[in-house]
Amino acid sequence: MLSHPEQKYRPATIPHLPNRQWPNRRIQQAPVWLSTDLRDGNQALFEPMDAARKHRMFRMLCDVGFKEIEVAFPSASQTDFDFVRQLIEQRLIPDDVTIAVLTQARPHLLARTLESLQGARRAIVHIYIATAPMFRETVFGMNQDEVTQQVLQSVAQTRRHADAHPETEWVLEFSPETFNATEPEFARDVCDAVVERWGGTPENPVIINLPATVEMNTPNVYADQIEWMHRHLAHRDCIVLSVHPHNDRGTAVAATELALMAGADRVEGCLFGQGERTGNVDLITLALNLYTQGIDPRLDFSDIDAVARICTECSQLPIHPRHPYVGDLVHTAFSGSHQDAIKKGFAARNPSAIWEIPYLPIDPADLGRSYDAIIRVNSQSGKGGIAYLLEMTYGLRLPRRIQIEFAAEVQKYMDQLHLDHQNAEMSAEQLMTLFEHTYVAPHAPITLIDSRLATAPDGIAQTVAVVWEQAGEHIERTGSGNGPIAAFLDALNLPVRVQWYEESAMAEGATAAASAFVGITTDDGLYSTHGAGIDGNIVSASFKAVVSAINRLVAQHPGSLPQELSIAAYTPAHGA
Repeated sequence: MLSHPEQKYRPATIPHLPNRQWPNRRIQQAPVWLSTDLRDGNQALFEPMDAARKHRMFRMLCDVGFKEIEVAFPSASQTDFDFVRQLIEQRLIPDDVTIAVLTQARPHLLARTLESLQGARRAIVHIYIATAPMFRETVFGMNQDEVTQQVLQSVAQTRRHADAHPETEWVLEFSPETFNATEPEFARDVCDAVVERWGGTPENPVIINLPATVEMNTPNVYADQIEWMHRHLAHRDCIVLSVHPHNDRGTAVAATELALMAGADRVEGCLFGQGERTGNVDLITLALNLYTQGIDPRLDFSDIDAVARICTECSQLPIHPRHPYVGDLVHTAFSGSHQDAIKKGFAARNPSAIWEIPYLPIDPADLGRSYDAIIRVNSQSGKGGIAYLLEMTYGLRLPRRIQIEFAAEVQKYMDQLHLDHQNAEMSAEQLMTLFEHTYVAPHAPITLIDSRLATAPDGIAQTVAVVWEQAGEHIERTGSGNGPIAAFLDALNLPVRVQWYEESAMAEGATAAASAFVGITTDDGLYSTHGAGIDGNIVSASFKAVVSAINRLVAQHPGSLPQELSIAAYTPAHGA
């Protein structure tokens, strides 16, 4: 049993923020993005990326559109140092991309970091130190003044190096690590001191990055903290205000969105939320959240599967199938009611109108996904999903009556798969096979051999010559009526009549196959069933549908028609 939290955990420290503004704001544009996949994301891996994988990831991040990429922690390992040198010396950094490197505020680590950037066109030097009381007192044994002085010494060291190497455009970034657990006044004061010591200006601003290093509060508290800093920093016009949320509470995306409403200009995170512990904020989810609100995210995820493939191959971390926007199943509906709503949404969709499809907040095609996997059929599925798959894959449009009946057949089939411990999901191909077995394939007691339709001498009535096989015999008869189906039934001369009929082409063009569906009932009204036919000729498809219905009627209700279907014993004509 959990212990008493009120006796064990410190409550959140919320800054005094009267008349907070962020709840009434909306995000109007994309932030400045920084990917830290190659640094924070890489540090979180069981096996950090080697140089080849880091180069591949870097190229992909550039292709997606990131203009700021944190590439390494050069003082942490020779591998990271060498990677930065390779990017610079081999001229692999696009002109519009700025690399960033991270270092603690310690002289020897900073010196190594600055050495790695020799010859860079433009570089962000990201200095951090933990500022929360727990770190100051427990980890460092320092007070606020000592922490501030250590940071300012690192800023001065960086300034001297920058002045000595004017061939590089230097950008300073400072993070009061554990900002969200730091007293607001102290966080403000140390940030103000950094901007002043560096000499930040509106033309050359300092990046002040405010990390939720360990997410410990609700997103609204983080938003209050960001807005408080946004209001109280002394040199706000000389600052790019950045956030770096982690996901320990599982609310990093929400916290980041609220932080942007609260005044943040820039976001640091990783694709798919990778990073230490529970990860950094997921930049893909953030960007596509903006996209669904009509805001250009300025990142290109139009081939999301390629991005996912590179990330998984480089990081060796899987992507959950229900991961927002990206997972294999996020655009897939198994639920019958969901499938029915999606099918109706697509049927009613105007391609020139805004995207409004039930249960699909984003058009999968915008992410390079097809519509093939939107609906998949398992034991939870209903008639809408089954009909959608058959229509999208084969052009077969099932009437509602057939949808209801065939869904029951599919359910029985799925239940049997479950009992046999087999894969409890049906593909479109399997659905079509079952459909043909249920409606198209039955050949007893009647198998249609041939039919020839003609117009009667009066120019109105239709005549048909029919050849069928019954009990091993070929039978040939003619019939007439006011339409092809009426003439066909007259030729068969059975005590049945048509209740309803539907037909449709299964594709465009003169050579496309056609489908026909028919419902029949016995003359006494006691028995009825449905049939279906598929043929390159719509009239032949209609005749096949009638034969399908008769065969199914005999199979379902053995006493519904004369024994052995003695067609010759019945002389009355039956029309449609």
